Amino acid sequence: MKYPTLLILAVVLGAGTLLAQRGRRGGGEGWISEDAPVRTAREVETHSNDFPRWDNPAGFEHDVFTFTRIRYSRDPRSRFGCFTDFPDSDLDLSYRLQQLTALKVDPDGRVLRLTDPELFEFPWIYMVEPGSLMLDEAEATSLRRYLLNGGFLMADDFWGERQWEMFADQMKQVLPDHQFIDLSMDHPVFQGIFDLGRSMNGLQTPNYQTGESSQYTGVTWEEFHGSDTRDVHIRAIFDERSRMMVIACHNTDNGDGWEREQEYAYFFREFSEKRAYPLGINIIFYAMTH
Repeated sequence: MKYPTLLILAVVLGAGTLLAQRGRRGGGEGWISEDAPVRTAREVETHSNDFPRWDNPAGFEHDVFTFTRIRYSRDPRSRFGCFTDFPDSDLDLSYRLQQLTALKVDPDGRVLRLTDPELFEFPWIYMVEPGSLMLDEAEATSLRRYLLNGGFLMADDFWGERQWEMFADQMKQVLPDHQFIDLSMDHPVFQGIFDLGRSMNGLQTPNYQTGESSQYTGVTWEEFHGSDTRDVHIRAIFDERSRMMVIACHNTDNGDGWEREQEYAYFFREFSEKRAYPLGINIIFYAMTH
C-alpha cells in the first residue's frame, strides 16, 4: 500500500476559518449508468458547481491524496447506487483538502472497481449508499486483501436499520473474523484536525432538502421519515493491531454536505462547514496517519 509522503507531514492551514463559497452553476443532478466507462470525476459534467483546477509540483504526481470512489455490485432492486453525489462531492472535497491543508491532492479523483488491480495504489477508498451493497466473491476477496494489507474504507450515506444490516452482512463476508465497534466522541478521529464536540447527533448531515428546511422545522433526521434514522452511528472495524480499516457513517450524508455546499447558504453554513467537511477531513487524516 502506497502512502503519500506529504500526507504524513500535512498540517491544516486556517482550519477554523470560513470556507469561502464559489458561484453556483445551477442544473439538476444527472444520472450515470453504472456501466459507464468512467475513470475520473473530471470526465463527467458537474451539475451544480464550478471547480477550479490546480497543478501539483513536478515529480509529485504519485505523492498525492486521491479521492477514490468505489463502483460496487448492488442489489438490483435498489434505487441507490455508487454514483450518488458524483462528481461534485468528489471534486469539492478534493478542492477543500488542497485549499485548507498542506496536503497535495489529485485534482481529478478516481473511480475504481474493487477488482481493479490499481486498487492497491490508493490507501483510502469511498463507498456511498452501501445499504444496497451486494458483493460477488471476487469483489469480497479483493476488498479483504486490500483492507488487511493496509487499505482504508469510508462508507457513507445510508439510513435505517435495514440498510445497516445489509451493509454489515456484506462486510461480515469480507472480514468474517472482525466486528464493527461503535465509536464514542472521545475517539481521536473526532478530535484530530477539527474538534467535533461531544454530540454524535451533532455530526448529522441530512440531504440538502431536509437540511434547508431544518432552519424552520428544527428536524435534520427524516431522510426516510423513520425513527431509526434519527440517531447517528459512526462505527469502525479494526485489525489485530488496532488499526482502523473501515469507518461507517450511518444515518448521515456527508456526500451531500460536500456536493451541495455552493447551492444553499443555510445548508452550507450549518452542515457543509460545521459537519461534513470537518468530519471528512478528520477521517482522511486519521486514516493516513494511524
